[in-house]
Amino acid sequence: MAATCERVLNALAPCGLSCERCFAYRDGPIVRHARALKEEFGNFDVFAERFTKMNMPQFGNWKQFKALLDYLAVGYCQGCRRGQCIKPDCGVAECYKAGEMDFCYECKEFPCNKTNFDAHMEARWIAMNTRVKEVGPEAYYEESKNQPRYK
Repeated sequence: MAATCERVLNALAPCGLSCERCFAYRDGPIVRHARALKEEFGNFDVFAERFTKMNMPQFGNWKQFKALLDYLAVGYCQGCRRGQCIKPDCGVAECYKAGEMDFCYECKEFPCNKTNFDAHMEARWIAMNTRVKEVGPEAYYEESKNQPRYK
């Protein structure tokens, strides 16, 4: 099997998800956009209150939105291969740390029941790893790098 370039390995988790497109990834687009949006809003608190009083009740949720935006702007994750999975009980992360494989499809037990994924994520995991196996990690990265992570 050909060696996979480090850029691709850092971008893709062993499960096949894009770390780069995760809301928690420190250099990802969600973090960058959240930071930019915070900057654009500046000190919007007073204005949110005014707009709420001007019959725009959606701005009554400003504090919750601001709290979420603050959270999204942090970017606390370095990626699954360099840090800890955002899913604390991720079985894939445990297998990756213990094994000598880059992607789940390389394991003789794939697909297994060790992931702790719900049915939706399990189906995505199988599909992503099947696709990585079909086209290779670099081609999979190229075809998925601009796709939303959350489908």
